[in-house]
Amino acid sequence: MATVSLQDVRKVYRGGVAAVKGVTLDIADGEFVSLVGPSGCGKSTTLNLIAGLEELSGGELRIDGQLVNDLSPRERDIAMVFQSYALYPHLDVAGNLAFPLKVAGMDAKDVEARVREVSGVLGLEALLARRPKELSGGQRQRVALGRALVRRPKVFLFDEPLSNLDAALRTQMRGEIKKLHEQLKATFIYVTHDQAEAMTLSDRVVVMSQGEVQQVAPPRELYDAPANLFVAGFFGSPRINLVKPQTLGLPDGDAVLGLRPEHLQVGQGARPEDAREGRVYLVEPMGAEVWVTVEMGGERLVARAPGDFRAASGDTVWLRHDARYLRRFDARTGRAA
Repeated sequence: MATVSLQDVRKVYRGGVAAVKGVTLDIADGEFVSLVGPSGCGKSTTLNLIAGLEELSGGELRIDGQLVNDLSPRERDIAMVFQSYALYPHLDVAGNLAFPLKVAGMDAKDVEARVREVSGVLGLEALLARRPKELSGGQRQRVALGRALVRRPKVFLFDEPLSNLDAALRTQMRGEIKKLHEQLKATFIYVTHDQAEAMTLSDRVVVMSQGEVQQVAPPRELYDAPANLFVAGFFGSPRINLVKPQTLGLPDGDAVLGLRPEHLQVGQGARPEDAREGRVYLVEPMGAEVWVTVEMGGERLVARAPGDFRAASGDTVWLRHDARYLRRFDARTGRAA
């Protein structure tokens, strides 16, 4: 497989619109890295630059140590899985899987063996004679994965491959992609706007905003130690509470404090000495837990409560925070203190 290295990679479109602003990133051989961020952040453009579908405006891009700035997509030995599946409607599953091998001039017996191998890995054996219109969304996505896998490329690129699937299928396919990576030990670069996909699949996550990298770290580190307010607010559902220090009864300062809902305790009745009083704004039962939005000090904070918590809008409650998990951000720069 291969390493991928981006050094000050930039993409500027006509009119001076900068989509990617100096991205520097080293991806190890066999690593699963996700590029994540809101729409328009530059993640798909970065993937297209790696694939060779977009031309670099500046910087260097290397695959397995080789400079590939001027190489065509075919010469880079990558495979890409698209959001739209991009299957040939006139070919059956076997034909779709075999197509890239036939184009490459592989011997017919080797093509048949490779198709059989890949269809076995992805559970497509019973579908080989079907055409794409006869398949479900999940089955089509497996065929798209198979068409990339059958080539045995140096690098696999995924551009929002699960966004067309419903929630249940997305969860299932997420598991299949993770297991596939474990089996292949190949280099995977995965673009998504879904934080859950990025967190569950990746060895490391690259968080992007407005064409720039905000933080590169393992998923747990992003969640526990975000580099700035953007990263803190992007990861976590419900979102992290970002409040002024005085809201929590702490000395005023030029800072914003971050506290995850699971690190806020909400209760009723006698108020502990280290707790502050508030009023319930919203209660959202989620089964095993309840998300409680509390108005306090002119701000709203979300706390996690046990599944049997009972309260109504307007009820008086108390909130107590765990100071060990407070994250402090500079109010002017947004950077973590």
